[in-house]
This record gives sequence, C-alpha cells and structure tokens, in this order.
Amino acid sequence: MVDTFGEKLLEAASTRGRLCVGIDPHESLLHAWGLPVNVEGLAEFSRICVEAFADTVALVKPQVAFYERFGSRGFAVLEETIATLRERGCLVVSDAKRGDIGSTMAGYASAWLNPESPLSSDAVTVSPYLGFGSLEPAFALAEEHGRGVFVLAATSNPEARALQDQTSAAGVTISQQIINEVEALNAPHMARGLAGNVGVVVGATLTQPPVLSGLGGPILMPGVGAQGGTTDDVNLIAGDMSHLAFPNVSRSVLMQGPDVDSLRISVSETAADFPGFPRS
Repeated sequence: MVDTFGEKLLEAASTRGRLCVGIDPHESLLHAWGLPVNVEGLAEFSRICVEAFADTVALVKPQVAFYERFGSRGFAVLEETIATLRERGCLVVSDAKRGDIGSTMAGYASAWLNPESPLSSDAVTVSPYLGFGSLEPAFALAEEHGRGVFVLAATSNPEARALQDQTSAAGVTISQQIINEVEALNAPHMARGLAGNVGVVVGATLTQPPVLSGLGGPILMPGVGAQGGTTDDVNLIAGDMSHLAFPNVSRSVLMQGPDVDSLRISVSETAADFPGFPRS
C-alpha cells in the first residue's frame, strides 16, 4: 500500500520540525541578494536555496509564478530545483494554485503529481473555486501515488474574507465547507489511524478561523513571521491538529540570504518553535 503524503510529512517533521519554507525569487529579493533579474539570477537563487534547505527543512515550497515569468527557461530551472530537492530527501510542494475542470484539470494534476512528469512534486496547491468536485483528478492522482494536494480554504490575504466567509443557508462558511469536504476525503485514512493525502491552506493571521479538528490531513499555514503570525496563533487555529500544522515562512528566512549558513541558522531558529513529534 502506498504511504500517504500526510504520513510522509509527519515522518519528515519528526526530525526536521514542522516548517515549510518558500522559495520566492521575486524581483526585490533577487536585487537584495545581488543577483540579476534574469534566468541566471533565478537559477543561482534557487541553487542557494536548495543548498540551504534540502537537508534542513521538512517541506519546501517553490512559488511557481516566479519561475513561470521567465517562460520555458524558468520552468527548466524549476524542474531542476524540484528534482534536486527531492533527490536529497526533501518534500516539495509546488505552489501553483491550479484549478479548472475536466480534462484541463486532469492535465494540471498530471503535470504536478504524475511521477513521470518533469515537474513531478510531492504536493501541489489547488484552488476549489470552480467547485470542489472539479479537483477530483488531482485527488485521484494523489491517492494513487501517495502525493499531496493542498486546497485553498481560508487564506491569509485580507480581500479573501469577503468571499471565503460567506455562509450557506445552513450558516456554514465557504471555508468551512471546503474543510468539511477535505475531511470526508481523508476519512478512510483516518479510520486506519493515518494522516491523509489532502490538506488545506489556512492563514495563521485569521481572527475567525474555520474548525480544523476533524481534518485528518496536513495544514499549510502562511502568514507566520514577517506577516505577523506567531507560534501561539498556529497552535490556537490548528487546535487538535497542531501536529499536522506546517507554518509557511518565506520572507523572514529568505531575508537572511544569500549566505547559506545564515539561511540555515534562520531555519533552525524558526523550526525550533514548531517541533515535530517522534514517530513510532
């Protein structure tokens, strides 16, 4: 039986801590690191991040947009970055936020979750706003190959509240509806005492977060560090699922670059606030 992505993530966290570090080579960071804003700068930025994070972080999250902006050469750098991280034992979630219907969604799912794809990742972020069921091709591939899918549920950007906090006739927010759907997908694995393949994205800065107590899958929590989210916020929002909560930090760590040792120290100090749990 294929191990679930959730179990792989818990195993990684047991030795590396519950931290997801972003690789976000946006223009201002390339400048700050003394790198040119071109494919060569992108490649060097990515190489440094791989060196710093591949054997220190449980989950690394390349932001696809910053590679895509350079076209095919940017995607080539992304392919190499993902492959090298995974070869060195690091789990990778590609932050692509894909969402579509039918064969198009199946194509996106195959691009990021099929082991034979050059972009093959351990997990991918997806958007449910064409209907939760439209994401079925990604869920199916994740189940088949033990890969992960992180569904946007209650994101940290302020403008999201106007949409995601809307309620159904029964008084259930859109965010909570998404989380309830994910819980149902993970239920068969939960019944076996395992963490499932499907997780959610829930911001660490939310003042009225959804209920996560029955999720049974990993929680990616942006907003920690430079955006103001704290350890207490993560633990309060995740509640009984704290062992599956993976705070996403990017800016506060990447600001310590381009020195690899400084990046490693920043990761170590941040991860100490989010320890994993021993696996039997």
